[in-house]
Amino acid sequence: RVERFNPDLNAIVVLDAERARTRAREADEALARGEIWGPLHGVPMTIKESYNVAGTPTTNGRPDMKDNIAPKDALSVERLKAAGVVLFGKTNVPLNLADFQSYNEVYGTTNNPWNTRRIPGGSSGGSAAALAAGLTGFDSGSDIGGSIRNPAHFCGVYGHKPTYGLLPPRGHALPGTVAASDLSVIGPMARSAGDLAVGVRVMGGPDALEARGLKFDLPEPTQRGLGDFKVAIWQNQPDFPVSRETESRVEAVAKTIADAGGTADFEARPAFDAAVAHADYQTLLWATMGSRSTPEDYAAMVREADQLPAEDSSDGAQTLRKQVARHRDYLIANNDRTHTRWAWHAFFEDYDALIAPIMATP
Repeated sequence: RVERFNPDLNAIVVLDAERARTRAREADEALARGEIWGPLHGVPMTIKESYNVAGTPTTNGRPDMKDNIAPKDALSVERLKAAGVVLFGKTNVPLNLADFQSYNEVYGTTNNPWNTRRIPGGSSGGSAAALAAGLTGFDSGSDIGGSIRNPAHFCGVYGHKPTYGLLPPRGHALPGTVAASDLSVIGPMARSAGDLAVGVRVMGGPDALEARGLKFDLPEPTQRGLGDFKVAIWQNQPDFPVSRETESRVEAVAKTIADAGGTADFEARPAFDAAVAHADYQTLLWATMGSRSTPEDYAAMVREADQLPAEDSSDGAQTLRKQVARHRDYLIANNDRTHTRWAWHAFFEDYDALIAPIMATP
């Protein structure tokens, strides 16, 4: 399927077929002996280009990194292999994983398999396109501002942005980076919700630094069917409007739950102001993204921000100020975020889930 369909999609940009075929034969031979490597024994998978896979490039779509060959596997790749996967390729991303499309000068453009004149989303766009086209059985992406959820939405597949820290990201980074980035997580992408659950359990659990004192113990759900769920429906928001087509799909989910005997509440909301929470998130996001800049680019942003008129409150000016936010500004936003987290915590004492759109349009 890769040979047949990938030339038009450019979803899989690094192919490691020879090692994968060897691994697949070993998986078959093990199965014949009655050996089961794990819950993903023999499953062919790809992974986002930004994960280190020994012997393959990790560039994040950056031309200056095109010769960066990973010396060892990321921790999540080690865990996936231990669970039995056959990893055969890497999937495309935008430059620096920072866009809602998947184009870069190293690998070119990835197209949406449903309509190759449209984008697959980003930054895990290659992963979503490969899954939607049936080129791979499983994948894993990363997400700081929608980079799993957006391409899953655009391509009609499943993606999960897990709780921060649940899946340690070691090895999902360029050389020299060992500290986990704020907001950003790695997470599974798949062709079913059940596969997402398997992926979380395989890749989850503390890294060695935390494992001396922490353990991985996810509770099992108590609901046996949709009729047992009490959910809130946040189908639209005046400050952040979505199209009627998108809104209608959220309402269809609500109707499915209600028809099954569950509760779908269109009025319930967590106790925070969405616009304020969004502003806090923007401060945290742009400060984090700014920290990834080169010293030269960051110095240029500081100079530009210092020259802004005090009365300039345009979107561009506010973004620039947040990119070079002082530590005090970041800590204030983090404190505000923690208030929001407590509001969500209280909300989920009463509701099992909140259903909302991930993007404004199809």
